[in-house]
Amino acid sequence: MTSSVISASDSVAQFKFRRTLEQLARKEGRGTELISLYVPPDRRIHEVLGQLREEAGTASNIKSRTTRQAVQDSIERVMQRLRLFKEPPPTGLVIFAGMIPQNGLGSERMEIYVLTPPEPITVGFYRCDARFHVEPLLALVVEKDTYGIIVIDGTEAVVATLKGRRVEIVKSFTSGIPGKSRAGGQSARRFERIREGVTHDYYKRVGQHFNEIMLAIPDLKGIIIGGPGPTKYVWSEGEYLQYTLKNKVLSVVDTSYTSEAGVEEVVEKSSEILKGVRYKEEKQMVQKFLYELGHETGKGVFGELQVQKYLEKGVVDTLLISEKLEGQRLVLKCKNCGNLEEFRGTRYEAHAVKSELSTRPCKKCGKPNLEIVEDSDIIDSFLDYAEKGGSKVEVISEETEEGRMLRDAFGKIAAILRYAAN
Repeated sequence: MTSSVISASDSVAQFKFRRTLEQLARKEGRGTELISLYVPPDRRIHEVLGQLREEAGTASNIKSRTTRQAVQDSIERVMQRLRLFKEPPPTGLVIFAGMIPQNGLGSERMEIYVLTPPEPITVGFYRCDARFHVEPLLALVVEKDTYGIIVIDGTEAVVATLKGRRVEIVKSFTSGIPGKSRAGGQSARRFERIREGVTHDYYKRVGQHFNEIMLAIPDLKGIIIGGPGPTKYVWSEGEYLQYTLKNKVLSVVDTSYTSEAGVEEVVEKSSEILKGVRYKEEKQMVQKFLYELGHETGKGVFGELQVQKYLEKGVVDTLLISEKLEGQRLVLKCKNCGNLEEFRGTRYEAHAVKSELSTRPCKKCGKPNLEIVEDSDIIDSFLDYAEKGGSKVEVISEETEEGRMLRDAFGKIAAILRYAAN
């Protein structure tokens, strides 16, 4: 069994990639005989092949004949796939292989998965274990939106971006603001005026650079401002932030530090903030569907059969799928009369249909002469239709009331149409 996943920027590819990793994470071998191989983009294929030949030699010392044979077979399969590449793809290459039990002991079957990460991987390793090591790839499919971070006080400021779990320090500033004067009288007042001017220039300078950096980021999702004192409030409430960026400020948080340590502190405190942003988006998307449905605009539909009908017509603007939607879709064709019939149900129910196919009668002619012409995961089926029709796809969690409503009241799937349906 082979699965190849390529990089793509749309939500469909992200969802499929994440689900593949979740499926791989659930697979278990009989012993330590499942192979995980990570090849970063700058690694040479012949070097990796050399490493695998050494691993095959080491595997010959495994005492259990069954385990030894399984590991050696897996290494050979990985090497066969690796030879198809002259060099790793630009983002690297990941291969998983091993004997996976299908239905208890003795039902093992070789499975091999070749994945192209959506972003460049920096790790390179070989593991032979009772499970596949997918953690480095899972780290790539966390929230991929970009957020701007600034940590500022009276002495310095640091600008950074946060994308997924990756933090990049973009620019640092020092204020140049002199310390407070201990002199009195006119000298003190004159010094304070100078100090206020330098402070204003510092805030303005930081603002100009911050605005340039953030406005250059396409689809910037939000901004988090941090710092150990009142400076962050003075700066954020002043006239230093460009007006569209002011509307993107999600939170102003207290930190104990500035510099890079302050940025790290903001990131630690931002998980709940960013999670809330995603949940807010999910709520808004489901509420838009509920509006169309409640106002009878003809643009809100739900349920598997209804949604599929409009996906096939190519009129779905946004497809909303509950993360709990699962099952199998079979299309059966009668070899006698050509009639097509569709089955939807759980994977166990689909397995039962396949098992009794030779005796299952056609609904039209009654003869047991059916064959399976399409066998797909229900979500894959919907995603394929959405991709063909250019529909946006959003996977909705259960973390909001609206998400639970989609799951429980609307059959786990709904759609907002481009125009009113007849």
